[in-house]
Amino acid sequence: MPLTKQAIKKVRQDKRKTIYNLRVKKAYKQAVSAFRKSPTLKGIVDVFSKLDMAAKTNIIHKNKAARLKSRLSKLIASKTPKAPKATASA
Repeated sequence: MPLTKQAIKKVRQDKRKTIYNLRVKKAYKQAVSAFRKSPTLKGIVDVFSKLDMAAKTNIIHKNKAARLKSRLSKLIASKTPKAPKATASA
């Protein structure tokens, strides 16, 4: 048990922060999961936003956020049809 006044306060702060961090972590995980099931352009904006917020507040590492964003971008790039290349005819 914490004895000093500052240690007691720190326990209260940690409890509040834990709840907030779990909420943000759950939100980005659900967003990634939903995006993987049905990738859309609107969905990727939402996922990127949630990943950036989690990385900004140090809930996940910034490189993990970048890695996930890269993989999800590749997923959407493979799902969208590519336009045929225009041949240059003189």
